[in-house]
Amino acid sequence: MVTIKDVARESGASITTVSMVLNDGPSAQRISEATRKRIWKTAKKLGYRPNVFARSLRSNRSRSVGVIVFDITDPYCSQILRAIETHLQPSGYTSVLADLQNDRGNFQRCLNMVLERRVEGIIAIANWTYLEEFLVEEITKRDLPAVIIGRELTKDPISSVVVDNAAGARQALQHLYELGHSKLAFIKGPKSLVDSSQRWHGIERFAREVGLVIDPELVVELQGRNSTYGEACQLVEELLQRKRRFTALVAFDDLTACAAIRALTRAGRVVPRDCSVVGFDDIPNSAFYNPPLTTIQQQLEMQGSLGAEIVEELISASAEKRTIPPRRRRVTPRLVVRESTCPAPRS
Repeated sequence: MVTIKDVARESGASITTVSMVLNDGPSAQRISEATRKRIWKTAKKLGYRPNVFARSLRSNRSRSVGVIVFDITDPYCSQILRAIETHLQPSGYTSVLADLQNDRGNFQRCLNMVLERRVEGIIAIANWTYLEEFLVEEITKRDLPAVIIGRELTKDPISSVVVDNAAGARQALQHLYELGHSKLAFIKGPKSLVDSSQRWHGIERFAREVGLVIDPELVVELQGRNSTYGEACQLVEELLQRKRRFTALVAFDDLTACAAIRALTRAGRVVPRDCSVVGFDDIPNSAFYNPPLTTIQQQLEMQGSLGAEIVEELISASAEKRTIPPRRRRVTPRLVVRESTCPAPRS
């Protein structure tokens, strides 16, 4: 590995001078421009790379952020993660990634792993794993700047970024209502997910406002911790077996919506001619499904960018010994209309 000593020997400058130039601090301005150019040219020729670990020990700053995701293969996580990376890079921060693999038992190990790397802050992408209070406490008691994306923390001293689930679900139902649908089926999310109750609240509120009657026989609920394609297919089959007519279906998320389209098609019902379907999330594949899915876009990349922006602000405040209150950000989702919805059939 090329060191500062190697650059000094090759450039003919002292080790102290080379160190000041390559660290590019205020003291480097005292060095002549010609010397600085010679040192940088030599460093580039030799392939010098700064020792980030040694620099962090000297400055007591690692310039790194721990990012804990519940499942890196989930499109929800991957879109947020990409936005976090995009936002952090220009600021010189690197991310230390830990994947829980959808197992809450991995949380302590993952948290320890990122802490051992002396991260200056933590961004956690939440799902059911973070509903347990002790997990929030594990982050809080370490007094690290932290942001949780996907769960609203109104009483905890941790910043949060969330989507307005109730507003999104309201948009989904309003879209179908304005297309003339009044016989609607619903697949609710699992009780273990906070998002589920928030989205259902948005649906019930809009229904009350317009006088739309929700038939309990046309409401089914996912029972697992997360939505799964297989269970969603079974629930749609169960709805069809109840012999109650519905011309539209509101699904908890895009995965559930795609499974619903599959189950309806297998039963001989054409989407959207016989039954319109709306999802929630706008994962990448939703635009390429057959038919392309009408859905509620969560603005996942915006959530990731906001989370990174907040953690940078918190880290700066911590480094400067300033105290700032937790940041709360609520992202407004938007309806994306594609080909899985159309006006209600007349008959």
